[in-house]
Amino acid sequence: MTGVGAGADAAPPDPARTTTPSRRAHLADTPAGFLAVDSGGSGLRVVVATAQGDGKAQRESRVPVRTGARGIDPGHLMEQLVPMVRVLVTETGVHQLETAVVGAAGLSTLGDALRAELPGALRREFGVRTLALVADGVTAYVGAVGPWPGAVVAAGTGLIAIGTDLTCWRRADGWGHLLGDCGGGAWIGRAGLEAALRAYDGRPGGSAVLLARAEEEFGPMPGLPGKLYPRPDRPAVLASFVPHVAACADGDPVAAGILRTAARHMAESAAAVCPPDADARVAVTGGLLKIGAPLVVPLEEELSRQLPRARRVPSAGDPLDGSVRIAADLAAGAFTLPSDEAMLTVVTVKGD
Repeated sequence: MTGVGAGADAAPPDPARTTTPSRRAHLADTPAGFLAVDSGGSGLRVVVATAQGDGKAQRESRVPVRTGARGIDPGHLMEQLVPMVRVLVTETGVHQLETAVVGAAGLSTLGDALRAELPGALRREFGVRTLALVADGVTAYVGAVGPWPGAVVAAGTGLIAIGTDLTCWRRADGWGHLLGDCGGGAWIGRAGLEAALRAYDGRPGGSAVLLARAEEEFGPMPGLPGKLYPRPDRPAVLASFVPHVAACADGDPVAAGILRTAARHMAESAAAVCPPDADARVAVTGGLLKIGAPLVVPLEEELSRQLPRARRVPSAGDPLDGSVRIAADLAAGAFTLPSDEAMLTVVTVKGD
């Protein structure tokens, strides 16, 4: 692929790109709609819906968007996005995608290429006129609690906490598996594998049961670094060990301690970004909660201890739901969230 949206020329013409008078007349009779995207560590999820939010259809890809020297690769994102959206506009009958929201993991620190190239690419491919580029922590926030003050912890392979008083955004962690994401899936998996290696070496703090699990999963421990370090998907590989840590937590104090420490880290990040309002809402979202009681019970205890005034609420939705909510509000002229250069920017896309 040589550029953003390259390769699309060989595909059937997209209605949004056809600008003949007859096509304009046809589009005038079709419902306007929006495009909502969630790009995360596990792949790409896409929704097309009418501006009123009905007629919604969804597609997903299990291939994560590449990250390279330029950060998040806009060409790779468009390579996956274009064919999915073409199917969705056919399914929904929505051919005027005037509004788009792209929520992306890593946008805050790795989003320069997306900011530079994605608006024009979406304009050319789909006729997008208004685009919001949103960090995945913000889409997680909106999906979880909506446009209200509070804090949301998004806990998956990584971990980030986002808070707002509706005048500005605050973030804590989300620094990646090498420097942070404390309490996230990669962090828990790494801690579990460290405990396995400690047991293998005979050092204090090791866990024999985690060692047995690690050898079942990865083979003999001396070969683990060679299998792990060269992997481009290293965070996901680390996080793949989380179910083993959770399964051992009931009978192994080391595994249970790892999850208690993860819970403390998660609550610390929430407390760092939560506004002091008595009505602030706090929610936790993400696949890590599937661990269940071994993590959720100590997490609830830590949140109560560190945020005694905040109101704990269940998460209403996920980051894709947040992208859809933002897109619907933009399309309806009801967008009220604060802008932020790194985490949430809305641009008017110029074009013919």
